Amino acid sequence: MTPQRKRSRLPWIAAVLLVLSGAVVLGLITSGELDRASGGESTAASSGRGRGLPGARPQTMTPPVDDEFARYGRARASEHVGVRFKKAPRAGLVFNVKTGEVLWSLHPRRKRSIASLTKMMTAILTVRELDPDAQVHITKEVLNYRGSGVGVFKRGKRFQLETVLYGLLLPSGNDAAIALAQRVSGTVARFVNLMNAEARRLGLRCTRFTGPDGYDKGNRSCPRDLAVLARVVLRQPRLARIVRTRSAVRKGPVKGRRVYLYNHNPLQRLGFRGVTGVKTGFTDEAGRCFVGTARRRGVHLGVVLLNSPDTGGQARTLLTKGFRAMGVSKSS
Repeated sequence: MTPQRKRSRLPWIAAVLLVLSGAVVLGLITSGELDRASGGESTAASSGRGRGLPGARPQTMTPPVDDEFARYGRARASEHVGVRFKKAPRAGLVFNVKTGEVLWSLHPRRKRSIASLTKMMTAILTVRELDPDAQVHITKEVLNYRGSGVGVFKRGKRFQLETVLYGLLLPSGNDAAIALAQRVSGTVARFVNLMNAEARRLGLRCTRFTGPDGYDKGNRSCPRDLAVLARVVLRQPRLARIVRTRSAVRKGPVKGRRVYLYNHNPLQRLGFRGVTGVKTGFTDEAGRCFVGTARRRGVHLGVVLLNSPDTGGQARTLLTKGFRAMGVSKSS
């Protein structure tokens, strides 16, 4: 073949290649692969809120992992609270709620059963998915709860969402957890999937949920992850208001009836000043667990204790020393 014939075929070859590349791009667009390759999200991949249930908010796309939370609780080099307990918890952490700075830690990445500390995630998803004026229907599954319960729910009745949230976070009702899970996702199983998806989004690497109430020993986490969850709770005004409350009187499903609820927070029972939250937990598997927070003179500190022999006493000691290390005196 002469050089002249080779040159005459070049335009034809270029045209064929152009057609083939166009077909490939068209195939990518129709299959949705182009969106995913460029970092976008197809309609089928986006996650719905509330599963289309009445009272649920419009669907939104799940944002990526927040780098702020991903770094939270890692600044161990700056620890300045020296505490040794005769009988220490199995794991623990003292942290600055605002910055994530660690003041004291004991096995901060140790995975443990967390009992009702699980309910922090249940509450976070509930306020994210449902408006305050939503109603919660009480089913037979709600009344078949195990462990602690609010104990006032009646099958077939409807309660205000905020009343059920108070029942979840103050007396730590497992019945309230089931009711909220069903209200948000339709079934408990779907809600657990939502819990684990949110844990991944927040970068909670040692956290896994198997139920919304924490009674199942499969619910596991570590102090660092629980510090992140506490911070998320306190950033939600609806939840922050509830977890700092010592007791509440809420409307019942029947006119004139009231529901009386009391917080299990041991720091409140001890009269510790500035308590802002958050949650207690106990099962035979997990032992006594506690995530507590307090604010004094603009300094907001938190403590996580897993399987502690004395959650109230140890939390008080750690937070007192933490405030002192931050320049806040005992009399402040």
